Amino acid sequence: MARELRRLLIAPERLASQIALTRDEERYLTRVLRFSAGDRFAVVNGQGALWTAVLRQSACAELEQSLEAPLEQQPAPAPQLVLAASVVKRDFEVVLRMAVELGVDRFIPLLCERTVVQGSLRLERWRSIAAEAAEQCERLWSPRIEEPMDVHQLLGLRDSAVPGFWATTRQQELPLLASVLADLPLERLSSLWLACGPEGGWSPSEEQAAEAAGWKPVDLGPRILRSSTACVSGLSSLSSARVARCGS
Repeated sequence: MARELRRLLIAPERLASQIALTRDEERYLTRVLRFSAGDRFAVVNGQGALWTAVLRQSACAELEQSLEAPLEQQPAPAPQLVLAASVVKRDFEVVLRMAVELGVDRFIPLLCERTVVQGSLRLERWRSIAAEAAEQCERLWSPRIEEPMDVHQLLGLRDSAVPGFWATTRQQELPLLASVLADLPLERLSSLWLACGPEGGWSPSEEQAAEAAGWKPVDLGPRILRSSTACVSGLSSLSSARVARCGS
């Protein structure tokens, strides 16, 4: 039944038996979806829980279950999928949306030596896009969208006990990411990390720093991919492996 209802993501701290809707939420329900009093929809908290709710008036909704007993509850996906994606001139928001649809749990906008940024870095817009994508693809867990960071900050974040994959090209005899994943005990890992570089490729110093930090260089296939395509291709491999072997 809940899968037939449109979903609205509401932060856990705002959840109550009676939910006061924001102006944007009210506009979405009443103008975009054309809802009126008495119409039902699903409420997701982004932390694995779902309730059904009834629109009582334009700015208020009422949960049909208690906060302590949601209609659906899911454990967090494991291992977590972490994608560090270079900010690109075009298609970055498309990459973000696709990453959410593919199941990314943590998304890190990456500023590389060869990154070309046009305009400002729009973190709040990115987070809004991620929330919309999570609603659309019916995720119960929302991804975490990090502040943009440089490569050296990224290299210091990953726990050395979890695999970090460095998507690169023009190196001899690189292993395919899919082949490396097939040999890993995914069921025992807490997370999988993938870094994809900018349109001009990683700089030599970034490649050397990643290798020194224990990241494993991997190939995504026989052709040279655009940065945005590489992100989607690599994350698809991680997501497919997790679904096939861990069911999430």
